Amino acid sequence: MKTFPCTCGQTLFYENTRCLRCGAELGFCPVCRRITPIEPLNGTTYHCGNPACGAKLVKCANYAEEDACNRCVAVPTDGNSPPPYCDCCRYNQTIPDLSIPGNRLKWCRLEAAKRRLIYGLDYLRLPHGTRTDGIEPPLSFDFKADVIPAKDLWHSMGTEERVYTGHANGHITINIREADEVERERLRVEMGEAHRTLIGHFRHEIGHYYWDMLVQGRREAEFVRHFGDPSQKPYDQAMDAYYRNGPAPDWSRQYVTAYASMHPWEDWAETFAAFLDIVSGLETAVHVGFLPADAFDLDDPDGMFSRYQELGIALNEMSRAMGLLDMVPDVLVGPVIDKLRFVHSICREAPGVVSRERRPA
Repeated sequence: MKTFPCTCGQTLFYENTRCLRCGAELGFCPVCRRITPIEPLNGTTYHCGNPACGAKLVKCANYAEEDACNRCVAVPTDGNSPPPYCDCCRYNQTIPDLSIPGNRLKWCRLEAAKRRLIYGLDYLRLPHGTRTDGIEPPLSFDFKADVIPAKDLWHSMGTEERVYTGHANGHITINIREADEVERERLRVEMGEAHRTLIGHFRHEIGHYYWDMLVQGRREAEFVRHFGDPSQKPYDQAMDAYYRNGPAPDWSRQYVTAYASMHPWEDWAETFAAFLDIVSGLETAVHVGFLPADAFDLDDPDGMFSRYQELGIALNEMSRAMGLLDMVPDVLVGPVIDKLRFVHSICREAPGVVSRERRPA
């Protein structure tokens, strides 16, 4: 993830909506793809403040009306009206009930994590879109809360509705309690997880999405060689066994996380999420000067994994010095690296992906 310079010289971050030095209103311009001051033109129309761009923009409806986004939409040059939602918010099918106290903050946290997810997918040039874009399966999101009787009711009048975070046919559902930091930490400890983050949930579930799009019916034989045959381990039985007995004691010899040992599909999703972590971590490290620019080459997977491990050791020691959790908990043993190489090949050979040397800036 990059930072961006304001016209006044202040450093701008990906979530910013206002410059803290000059007070300029900010937005993400989809044309120059940067956080930049947006200057009012007339009514709801703005001008991208990047001197090299100058695109005409409108705010995403979730920015203008709900203050839950910071992205803009380019005004078409053909005179047509711009779409109401940005390239991230357009995927939403369901958002939380904003009349319930606390839900707006949780939704904003979810949207911020989703924007980082989409940034990473775009950085890798991975295909994603809706059915009108010609993408199968079409991507969509539900952000929902459990429906539970009020605490002052002396007995339940019906079946409680539980929302499970997961993926089905391109549709990703996230339970908004994951955006409650106290609840998420409780679940992290209860589940024995090294990390449990919003961006981690998004990266895991999008892994399932890309299995459907890029592996199923295309490279399943290779998948089985690396991850095992899903048909030999019924998913429901594997899930019950995992939550009943926990992972095998030696899971770390073959899997990137304990949860990855549950089933080949979860192994893929956890490994895919780890690959997105690696790309994001290395891009950020290069941008902030922790690594030289030539240390990160998307077409050199082994070099990427080696650099990431070196970076992880340094960052973990810094975290431990401050009494914090390890920033990079993953241990990339041989079998995990083999799986990551397969994920890398899937991402680099996806439709529309080009090598780094030929990528547009």
